[in-house]
Amino acid sequence: MHKIKLSFLCNNTKFKKMIEKKYHKEAFDRIDDERKNQILEVGTEEFASKGYDGANINIIAKKAGISIGLMYKYFSTKEDLFITCLKYGMDILVKALYDIMVSEDKLLIKAEKLIRTICMHSRKHTKYIKMYNEINNIKNSAERVRAIAEEIESKRSSIYITSIEEALTRGDVRSDMDAKFFAFFLDNLMTSLQFAYTCDYYKEKFRIYTGIDVNECDDEQIITELLKFIESAFSFGK
Repeated sequence: MHKIKLSFLCNNTKFKKMIEKKYHKEAFDRIDDERKNQILEVGTEEFASKGYDGANINIIAKKAGISIGLMYKYFSTKEDLFITCLKYGMDILVKALYDIMVSEDKLLIKAEKLIRTICMHSRKHTKYIKMYNEINNIKNSAERVRAIAEEIESKRSSIYITSIEEALTRGDVRSDMDAKFFAFFLDNLMTSLQFAYTCDYYKEKFRIYTGIDVNECDDEQIITELLKFIESAFSFGK
């Protein structure tokens, strides 16, 4: 197996297009970062708390301190605003994932850092994860909304798969591991952990299985128990 550097993602044409693709108008790029972030933060909060169908672009504009006319100067549709807010929030999380997985650490060390980061982000950036979960609840969701979810998944999968392939090449993990399958299972663990902190269904599921309210649970206990599970998958039968 040829060693594949995770840094190749930075020069990968498809990956760059996913990052650079925009769903807002040029006028939005010309405003200062403070106003830009204000609009996106307000929009994210509205979509996360009320859902896509319940959110009102007029209310978002008012809370952001701009006119509805100016809002439409920045975004053609409510859907474009939703996608831009979604990308804004999820890119923060994907960048954190990339920074961890691109390191030279062994995969188990990366896993620990990843779990810690997810615990921290899930408590700090609840609205971003709620908004991502909202994709599956959008009635008659447009193809572009589902396409952006696929873009986000593609970013994460590329990062995970390449990092696991590197670990296999170095002999850091069991040699019979299939990188693509393991990346899928690992991502599902991390996604469920995110949702356990932020979404009612997963919060209740966490409580049913553990007998503990996630908001009252010590993050260190979650990190320790999840690492035990992942470590056994990395090393058993190696």
